[in-house]
Amino acid sequence: MSQASTDRPSNGQTERRTGGGTDERTTSGLPRILVADTPSPSLRVLADALEHAGMTAMTEPNGNAMLDRLKALSPDLVVMEVALPGLGGFEVASRIRHDPTFSHIPLIFRTEQMDTQDILRGLAVGGVDYISKSRPVEEMVARIKTHLRMAIEARTLRLALDACHRPTIGVTEDGCLSWYTPAAASLLSGIFLSWQPNTPLPAALREVCTELAKRGAFAGHGTVELNGTMGSTIEDGSLECLTTGAKADGTIGVTLLLRRPGEEERRLAARHSLTTREAQVLFWISRGKSNRDISEVLGISYRTVNKHLEQIFAKLGVENRASAAAIAVKTSTE
Repeated sequence: MSQASTDRPSNGQTERRTGGGTDERTTSGLPRILVADTPSPSLRVLADALEHAGMTAMTEPNGNAMLDRLKALSPDLVVMEVALPGLGGFEVASRIRHDPTFSHIPLIFRTEQMDTQDILRGLAVGGVDYISKSRPVEEMVARIKTHLRMAIEARTLRLALDACHRPTIGVTEDGCLSWYTPAAASLLSGIFLSWQPNTPLPAALREVCTELAKRGAFAGHGTVELNGTMGSTIEDGSLECLTTGAKADGTIGVTLLLRRPGEEERRLAARHSLTTREAQVLFWISRGKSNRDISEVLGISYRTVNKHLEQIFAKLGVENRASAAAIAVKTSTE
């Protein structure tokens, strides 16, 4: 069973509630800190210090229950004892780091096991910090605040990617999923019905991501053809994969862009109030085609292309095809 959770109610008084089948998410808006440790005076001192620092402290004494606890609580940061009953702290940390659902959560080891090999192992399995229980509690709270701030900055960047219509995943050198933005998870689960955020990437996508990781952090480009195979719900289209940089832990950011026949034309029409034919003309202008080429591709006369172009310029508020093309390219990448 889970140890009592310490939550701060709206009246400012400390309330202790026992864990159970209910949702224990706090609604106070305070940072949620899950401390995995057995009951002790030291644990009580840390919980009180976190409360005084404006955080909500929750505890779990058993390693076997940690992953379920994470799902129930959605903490902002985890403080972990190495010597946990059941699954040890190192094993719990490794499982957290290998599950993209939880991998974004900072994990700090707070323990009496301060052997150099233990410290190195703790950092290797995913800990962002490793501190002795003998250190002043004020130092522990300060470290927690620092890692919380860094985690918030990272999360803000991921949400910014989604706001710019750039759903992105993080992959390791062997193509394993390390993290994802909410929009990327939604996109993948919509394309591959059998895929869930805590499962491996679909084989074709993992193969492309592995190849991109070998090329480096930037300028990589790969494509996964979607033709109804591999459990894909898309019968005709592709998933473009663009590398967007690397994190300090070696993971590569890969932006995912779903491409379907006519999708860009539909986006241009919707965004700029164009007719279907005007959107088609603008699309081919953005691809560097001449008016003569466009007339042949679309099966319309050269004069008709010119008339459409005049309407496009007026609706976009530009005077030449270069400016129109720039707007079209920007729209396609949003």
